[in-house]
Amino acid sequence: MDIKVKYATIIVEDMEASIKFYSEVMGFEIDSQYNPQPETMITLMKGKGDAMVELIKNTAYETGLYSVGMDVEDLELTLKELKSKGANVTMEPIPTLVGSLAFLEDPNGVRIALIQHG
Repeated sequence: MDIKVKYATIIVEDMEASIKFYSEVMGFEIDSQYNPQPETMITLMKGKGDAMVELIKNTAYETGLYSVGMDVEDLELTLKELKSKGANVTMEPIPTLVGSLAFLEDPNGVRIALIQHG
Protein backbone atom coordinates (compact mmCIF):
# COMPACT_ATOMS: atom_id res chain seq x y z
CA MET A 1 0.00 0.00 0.00
CA ASP A 2 1.57 3.27 -1.14
CA ILE A 3 -0.16 6.37 0.28
CA LYS A 4 1.31 9.88 0.12
CA VAL A 5 -0.06 13.17 1.41
CA LYS A 6 -1.02 15.36 -1.55
CA TYR A 7 -2.94 18.33 -0.12
CA ALA A 8 -4.94 19.86 2.71
CA THR A 9 -8.36 21.10 1.60
CA ILE A 10 -9.62 24.28 3.21
CA ILE A 11 -13.11 25.71 2.64
CA VAL A 12 -12.76 29.51 2.39
CA GLU A 13 -15.18 32.43 2.59
CA ASP A 14 -13.07 34.86 0.56
CA MET A 15 -10.98 33.29 -2.21
CA GLU A 16 -9.04 36.47 -3.06
CA ALA A 17 -8.06 37.09 0.58
CA SER A 18 -7.06 33.44 0.94
CA ILE A 19 -4.94 33.51 -2.22
CA LYS A 20 -3.30 36.72 -1.01
CA PHE A 21 -2.50 35.15 2.38
CA TYR A 22 -1.03 31.95 0.94
CA SER A 23 0.98 33.80 -1.71
CA GLU A 24 2.13 36.98 0.07
CA VAL A 25 2.40 35.69 3.65
CA MET A 26 3.20 31.99 3.17
CA GLY A 27 5.18 32.31 -0.07
CA PHE A 28 3.09 29.84 -2.07
CA GLU A 29 2.28 30.16 -5.78
CA ILE A 30 -0.93 29.39 -7.63
CA ASP A 31 -0.55 25.96 -9.23
CA SER A 32 -3.96 25.84 -10.92
CA GLN A 33 -7.55 27.08 -10.66
CA TYR A 34 -10.85 25.41 -11.54
CA ASN A 35 -14.55 26.25 -11.62
CA PRO A 36 -16.17 22.78 -11.72
CA GLN A 37 -19.62 24.17 -10.87
CA PRO A 38 -21.11 27.68 -11.05
CA GLU A 39 -20.93 28.17 -7.26
CA THR A 40 -17.56 26.48 -6.74
CA MET A 41 -14.05 27.85 -7.21
CA ILE A 42 -10.94 25.79 -6.49
CA THR A 43 -7.37 27.12 -6.26
CA LEU A 44 -4.38 24.85 -5.67
CA MET A 45 -1.49 26.64 -3.95
CA LYS A 46 2.01 25.12 -4.07
CA GLY A 47 4.84 25.73 -1.63
CA LYS A 48 8.05 23.73 -1.27
CA GLY A 49 7.74 19.96 -1.66
CA ASP A 50 4.99 17.95 -3.28
CA ALA A 51 1.99 18.67 -1.03
CA MET A 52 -0.33 21.59 -1.79
CA VAL A 53 -3.08 23.59 -0.12
CA GLU A 54 -6.41 23.29 -1.93
CA LEU A 55 -8.66 26.30 -1.36
CA ILE A 56 -12.35 25.78 -2.14
CA LYS A 57 -15.00 28.50 -2.11
CA ASN A 58 -18.43 26.89 -1.91
CA THR A 59 -21.12 28.11 0.50
CA ALA A 60 -22.57 24.58 0.82
CA TYR A 61 -19.69 23.68 3.17
CA GLU A 62 -18.58 25.05 6.53
CA THR A 63 -15.45 27.23 6.45
CA GLY A 64 -12.27 25.61 7.76
CA LEU A 65 -10.20 22.47 7.26
CA TYR A 66 -12.27 20.07 5.16
CA SER A 67 -9.94 17.13 4.56
CA VAL A 68 -6.42 15.86 4.04
CA GLY A 69 -5.95 14.48 0.52
CA MET A 70 -3.74 11.49 -0.13
CA ASP A 71 -2.69 9.92 -3.44
CA VAL A 72 -2.93 6.17 -3.93
CA GLU A 73 -1.87 3.98 -6.84
CA ASP A 74 -4.87 1.61 -6.70
CA LEU A 75 -7.92 2.98 -4.86
CA GLU A 76 -9.93 -0.28 -4.78
CA LEU A 77 -6.99 -2.30 -3.45
CA THR A 78 -6.06 0.38 -0.91
CA LEU A 79 -9.65 0.57 0.39
CA LYS A 80 -9.84 -3.21 0.68
CA GLU A 81 -6.65 -3.25 2.75
CA LEU A 82 -7.71 -0.28 4.92
CA LYS A 83 -11.16 -1.80 5.56
CA SER A 84 -9.49 -5.06 6.64
CA LYS A 85 -7.62 -3.00 9.24
CA GLY A 86 -10.83 -1.39 10.54
CA ALA A 87 -10.86 1.91 8.62
CA ASN A 88 -14.16 3.82 8.68
CA VAL A 89 -14.87 4.41 4.98
CA THR A 90 -17.48 7.17 4.76
CA MET A 91 -17.76 7.38 0.96
CA GLU A 92 -17.07 4.64 -1.55
CA PRO A 93 -15.17 5.55 -4.75
CA ILE A 94 -16.76 8.00 -7.18
CA PRO A 95 -15.38 9.37 -10.46
CA THR A 96 -13.91 12.91 -10.40
CA LEU A 97 -12.30 15.30 -12.87
CA VAL A 98 -8.87 13.82 -12.06
CA GLY A 99 -9.64 10.13 -11.49
CA SER A 100 -11.53 8.57 -8.59
CA LEU A 101 -12.07 9.56 -4.96
CA ALA A 102 -13.15 7.93 -1.69
CA PHE A 103 -13.31 9.24 1.88
CA LEU A 104 -12.55 7.72 5.25
CA GLU A 105 -12.33 9.19 8.74
CA ASP A 106 -9.61 8.93 11.34
CA PRO A 107 -10.56 8.33 15.02
CA ASN A 108 -10.89 12.11 15.51
CA GLY A 109 -13.40 12.56 12.70
CA VAL A 110 -10.84 14.11 10.32
CA ARG A 111 -11.84 13.41 6.71
CA ILE A 112 -9.15 11.71 4.61
CA ALA A 113 -9.64 11.86 0.86
CA LEU A 114 -8.01 9.01 -1.06
CA ILE A 115 -7.45 9.87 -4.72
CA GLN A 116 -6.37 7.70 -7.61
CA HIS A 117 -5.33 9.92 -10.50
CA GLY A 118 -5.77 8.72 -14.01
